[in-house]
Amino acid sequence: MSETLPIPSIPRQRGRVVVAESVWIPEWIDDLESFRRWADSPDFPDDGRISYLEGEIWVDVSMEQLFTHNAVKSELARVLHGLAKTDRQGYFFTDGVRLSHLAAELSTVPDGLFVSNLGLDAGRVEIRSGRVHGHTEIVGSPDVVIEIVSDSSVEKDTHHLPQLYHRANITEYWLIDARTPTVSFTIGTRTSDAYARPGTDWQSSAIFAREFRFVQETDPRGYPDLTLETRLANSPES
Repeated sequence: MSETLPIPSIPRQRGRVVVAESVWIPEWIDDLESFRRWADSPDFPDDGRISYLEGEIWVDVSMEQLFTHNAVKSELARVLHGLAKTDRQGYFFTDGVRLSHLAAELSTVPDGLFVSNLGLDAGRVEIRSGRVHGHTEIVGSPDVVIEIVSDSSVEKDTHHLPQLYHRANITEYWLIDARTPTVSFTIGTRTSDAYARPGTDWQSSAIFAREFRFVQETDPRGYPDLTLETRLANSPES
């Protein structure tokens, strides 16, 4: 399958840009505002993951791996959606929600994000409705953004997005790479110039007031089986 393809040179020459014979980018897309209009239109492709990153359009048309990507998203949703509902502190959204930040020139679809009630009340972030569908876009600075690394997203997830998420004032950037026998999982906490990532087994989240870690095992059929464990940040075992 094709890897993530950055489409540079904006504005483009007249005529549509075709990526992997499946994604047609209109010639009138020349900035973040026009990209968001396209993303909110019936003409926006249903397949693939398309992002606007600081003047470039990135198109990922690769197939999603079942156990190193899709199953990881499901486990994150199981735990974090449950915490969000139990604590009533905000909303956890999994894959499919578009996140845009105007000042950071960013519009992308992360693998997960958390929006707190405090952030909504303070106006740091908004949940917006689309022109055609219902609520489809998060605009501003959510508290947590999550990316799961795939073969086609290494450069985007580890280089470009950390810089743009930092510029977008996102407090925590969770990065998971489950492609190897030992899963890599870090919770980056925003500092003045980067995300600090402690090299510890348990990863601390101030947003959720808990610590997390992934435990990787093998199921009876020999496939990877990841479990996201959590405990209170001030538990006796911490």
